Amino acid sequence: MTTGLRPELGTFENRRSRAWACLFARLVLGLIFFMAGVYKVFTMTPAGHVRRWFLPYRDTFLPVWSLWLVGWLIPFVELVGGALLIAGWRIRAALLSLGVVLVVVTFGHLVKEPLYPFHEHVIPRLALLLFLLVLPREDDAFSLDRWIAAGADPPPSSGGGSTTS
Repeated sequence: MTTGLRPELGTFENRRSRAWACLFARLVLGLIFFMAGVYKVFTMTPAGHVRRWFLPYRDTFLPVWSLWLVGWLIPFVELVGGALLIAGWRIRAALLSLGVVLVVVTFGHLVKEPLYPFHEHVIPRLALLLFLLVLPREDDAFSLDRWIAAGADPPPSSGGGSTTS
């Protein structure tokens, strides 16, 4: 008789499969955002990004200063957040930052086009982001976060008295 609802989740093979799933999801999502950030920062430029994607909203209730602020910041959030995901460092902060970008994009599209086809752009990114957010951090065995945490753990006690070096 087994205990627990899903005893197979603890097996070595399943832990390894979850580690690979985390790695692939993190790399794909990281590359999507990182490459968008690279393009928007170095080719389009942040000001060009604002002019192309945000200033068309100046005829809405949104203040122009907010369009400039958010439109200028998003390329850098995508660049840094994507790089952090690729490296596997500060994963939670990167995911939360990129989640905010997806919320802003969703809001913006809905202001202009209430029936915007989100399945083409937002939903795939959101699915990967949510997948990574809900999995336990220890499942992402191929990340810097995990390796740093493993190195920071104190060594197990030998149960003996004090030792001197």
